[in-house]
Formats: sequence, structure tokens, C-alpha cells
Amino acid sequence: MRNTFYGEFDTATRAPDRARTDGGDYRTPFQIDRDRIIHTSAFRRLQSKTQVFLSGEYDFYRTRLTHSIEVAQIGRSICARLRATSPELSDERFIDPDLVEAACLAHDIGHPPFGHTGERTLHRLMKPWGGFEGNAQTLRLLTHTIFNERAGMNPTRAMMDAVLKYKSLYPDLIDPPNHFLYGDQSDELNFVLDGRTFPDHLPAGDTRDGFKSIECQVMDWADDTAYSLNDVADGINAGFITIGKIERWAENNAVAGTEAEHLTDLLKAIRRDRVEARMNRKIGDFIAAATLEQGPENFLSDATARYRYRLSVDPAIRAECHLYKNLAYELVFRSHQLQQLDHKADYTVTRLFEVLANLYIVCDRPGPNHFRVLPEEIETVIFAEGNTQAIRARLICDAIARMTDSVAAHTYKRLFDADFGSIVDLI
Repeated sequence: MRNTFYGEFDTATRAPDRARTDGGDYRTPFQIDRDRIIHTSAFRRLQSKTQVFLSGEYDFYRTRLTHSIEVAQIGRSICARLRATSPELSDERFIDPDLVEAACLAHDIGHPPFGHTGERTLHRLMKPWGGFEGNAQTLRLLTHTIFNERAGMNPTRAMMDAVLKYKSLYPDLIDPPNHFLYGDQSDELNFVLDGRTFPDHLPAGDTRDGFKSIECQVMDWADDTAYSLNDVADGINAGFITIGKIERWAENNAVAGTEAEHLTDLLKAIRRDRVEARMNRKIGDFIAAATLEQGPENFLSDATARYRYRLSVDPAIRAECHLYKNLAYELVFRSHQLQQLDHKADYTVTRLFEVLANLYIVCDRPGPNHFRVLPEEIETVIFAEGNTQAIRARLICDAIARMTDSVAAHTYKRLFDADFGSIVDLI
């Protein structure tokens, strides 16, 4: 049965002549989007990319992959609850859970090694050539570099839009630290908007970035739910968040009222060794806090139902989410142990970029004394397509962003550690 929430506008692709199936496929366009994400190397690499703690450090902490799977589960559950409770939806008209799942699984595939530290470092290094942003890199992978010989996976319009948390192009912003699309992604943004221009009341920046499809809103809340609760759980399991530290943090920040009650409940869970169970129950509360509302008329609402609604979240639950984010940030991410690792990550990515820049940006073509430090297929693309420094810089940025934590660390050791490089190390 056709889902009337979507039409041809939503399922259109940028390359309709590129067949995505053999013509007899039983799947919907959004199921194809989801399945294609799962079968990419970019998705598999998330198993070895940092969520909070470096991947491989312990076997039970979350990685980008397990986080993305959890976000996808939460996203599907939000869709199911909205379908069951909202008078705006029905069995024939509903927010597609396969589309939301695809967006949730894909939302972090553009992240580089070493978490947000790697992202900040690459942005600093790439400023002369258009910056680096994890969400923009995700869109770049979907539309250019994965699945089909560097031609992208040809996603549907709705899928592209569902991962677009930000809609401001880098040239339209003044030295943004994050939250932008690359300047050369104007064609992708133009396709998502079907050639329509943003009205004056949606200028570049936070205001425009708040203009999201309903699927993107669901993905965003699922992401907030997963990392606000699970980062705290991992921090407790790792020993960064302790009873004493929580009590001192609450006192130093004059935590009172409902926030104090949440922390009291968390302390009880720690004492009873019930943190995972408590946070898992909280996931259900966060899912139930989301409701569907009619949104204001806008310049896309006549084209698609995806822009006729907004996801409303109970302010009390959103405040609780913010409390857990702050707790994890102050006690885990700002701890001297993680800051030491972040400093090392910044140094590692910087040195890798400097080596690649000298070999592939400054150099016009490989000479007799050229060192091939990237795989031959990547180097071939750089020298074949990279006719400007900006293009070459973006391609070596792609190469670094693609690396997992362990690959980046091993590459660094091969280049700079004189005692590293036996035949075993090279395999």
C-alpha cells in the first residue's frame, strides 16, 4: 500500500537515468536508501571511530557504529509512536521509518577519526580551502564518494534532506567553527530545495539551519536522546563520572529543583549499579516526549508534507537532555585525561595533513623523488582530478576523514616513528 505522506517530489533522485534497481525490486525507494547505507565501507568504518572513548580501548564502550545503530532504533520508535498517537497520521499516511532509519544510520558517516577533535582539527587545517564539517562531509559521501565509483549512491531527495541538519553554505558565513555545508555543495542544496531560494526571513546561520524536514527533526532528537543518555552511562562505567564528582559539580553549578531531582535519581542508580537500566528507561521517556504539530506555512510546504509539520518535544524532557549533555561535557570531555588524548589526536591529524599537503597540494605532479604515502588509487585521483589546490586539498581531506582511529594512528607511526615498520606492522 502506498504511503500518501510522500510523492514523486520526495523520491526523486539527482540522476534518474542511473538505475538504482533492476526494475523488479520489491523495496521502496527509502528502503533502498537504507540498504545502500548499510552496505558501504563508510558505514563499516564507524566501528573503529571514536564516540567518547577511543575505539578498541575497551570492548563495551560505544563507538560511532553502535551509536548510529542506537540512534536508528530510537528514530524508528519515534516514527512508530507518532503514527500511533498523532491524528495527523494513519496507516496510509505516516512518516516513513525506513527513511528515518537511513538518515540515522548515515548521520555520522562523514565524521573523521578521533571524534569532534578530529573534526575541529581538519576544519582549522582546511580553512584556506573551504573548511571541514562532519555533516557536510556526510552529504559529500552520499552524493560523490561512496558506493559507485566515486559517484555517490544517488539518494532520494528526501534522504538527502533528512541528513541536512545545516543548510548554510560556507561562503555565506563569516569564519564559522561548524554547522555549514561546503561552498561547492550548492548544487546538492539546490536539488533538495528544487531550485527554490530561501526567503529573507531565513538568512544564513542558525535561523536557516533550524529549517529542517520532519525526518531530519526526528533524526536530530533521536541523536540527542542517544548521546545525552549513553555518554553519561559510558562516563560512569569508565569511572569519569562518580558520585563525588556529580555532587561537587551540582554544588559548583548551584543545581536545584527538577535538575537536582534528576541527579539524585542518577546517584541512586550508581549506588545500586543500575545505571544502564535507568538510562534505557529514560530512552522511552524521551521517545514519548515527542509529538507532531502542524508547522507554519513555508516555501516548501506546498511541495511536500515533509515541511508541513514540526516535532515538538516536552520542554521538561529537553531540559533533562541538556542537563545530561552538560554533565558529560564537564566531567568526561573536559577531563584532563580526555583532553590529553584530544591534544594527541589534534597533533596526529595535523602532522598527517602537513605531510599530505606537501606531497599532493604543493606538488603539481609526482617527480622522480616523490614518496607515495597514499594508496595508488587515491593518488591517481588526486593527480588526475586535482587541477587546483582547493580540489587537491579536499581530496586529501577526504583521505584523512575516511581513516579510522587505528588507521590514522598506524599511518602516523609509519611516517614518524623510527621503531615502527616491521613486516608485521605493514600488513
